[in-house]
Amino acid sequence: MTYHPKSDFIATMIERGFLADCTDYQGLDEALISGCKPAYIGFDATAKSLHVGSLIQIMMLRWFQKTGHQPITLMGGGTTKVGDPSFRADERPLLGPEQIDENIAGIKKVFSAYIDYDSDAENKALMLNNAEWLDDLNYLDFLRDIGRHFSVNRMLSFESVKSRLDREQSLSFLEFNYMILQAYDFLELNRRYGCVLQMGGSDQWGNIVNGIDLTRRVLDHEIYGLTSPLLTTSDGKKMGKSQDGAVWLNAEMRSPYEFWQFWRNTTDADVGRFLKLYTEMPVDECDRLGALQGSEINEAKIRLANEITTLLHGAEAAAKAEATAREVFEKGGVGGDLPTLTLSADELGDGMSIVQVIVKSGLAKSGKEAKRLIAENGAKLDDAPLTDAGLMIDAGALSSPIKLSAGKKRHALVQLG
Repeated sequence: MTYHPKSDFIATMIERGFLADCTDYQGLDEALISGCKPAYIGFDATAKSLHVGSLIQIMMLRWFQKTGHQPITLMGGGTTKVGDPSFRADERPLLGPEQIDENIAGIKKVFSAYIDYDSDAENKALMLNNAEWLDDLNYLDFLRDIGRHFSVNRMLSFESVKSRLDREQSLSFLEFNYMILQAYDFLELNRRYGCVLQMGGSDQWGNIVNGIDLTRRVLDHEIYGLTSPLLTTSDGKKMGKSQDGAVWLNAEMRSPYEFWQFWRNTTDADVGRFLKLYTEMPVDECDRLGALQGSEINEAKIRLANEITTLLHGAEAAAKAEATAREVFEKGGVGGDLPTLTLSADELGDGMSIVQVIVKSGLAKSGKEAKRLIAENGAKLDDAPLTDAGLMIDAGALSSPIKLSAGKKRHALVQLG
């Protein structure tokens, strides 16, 4: 990347590692230095929360606002009904309107931690829902006015579609329409709000280019696209996943402590890169911390976890998570902020097997996994090795909370309620 930007936003994207590609670096740069401009990223409502994999896009919107521009978070109330086929091996399950609305309500909670929707400033963020213009489209009018601008030959050439067809995996006509609807979103946002930029992960490049092409054909307006890299950790794992599933951003789906612990467990090689992407610390400091070796890198990881958790959940939650971690790992204590499973006396009855308790606590996904954990000496009960998979837990055993551990880094409390 040899282009030297004039705008603060593109300079930040390049310096901090957010930028994968742009349709026109110079054109976008000139547009951004001419005044406050709107840009959007779309988020489909396929779950009640976004996960860490979406955090790079959320941070891009945050930096866009911090550098003087207007971010638009576009909720896919309409497009979620179709499902994005990009780089998927199968069709997404179709969701009904009620589930989509419930998911959107959950997702909205996260954005206000990162983006300002309430100020009186010119660059106050907007939250929109594409169902507003997609739900009432007339099919024949849409085909005639919009569909005629799309070449099936070109659509088939996009890597996201081509890879699916090359593997001889089915691509429904419903999914094939997704890229037309996403392109139409950009057209509508440009027409209604003057939006000049769509951002997204690099897997969205084809969809973004389609929107630019459509808007130029229909409105003859100059607009732009910018993508971020699809992140994996240095050991090749997809960003947003952990041993026990997706790392959700909503606190009710992933506790602040568990969120903090995910970042504390970052691989040494990823620390500097993640500090630049997921915090607002100066780049020089990120590089300095990322270059630390040995035990010193652990303090850098704690700094990483604190900074990221503070942005999402607040400074108090970050401090509590760090205190709990130190209590658990350094002092061998219980830690008051650990994920907690509360069992009633009725649930326990005459006793519940330790295998069931481990599964209910979230430390294992199945009884089979819990038994394997015990057999391989990976489970502990109150910091002592747990070797008996047949152990029964009754109300008496929970007269005080017990601590369960899976390996060295995952813990949960179990108590009577």
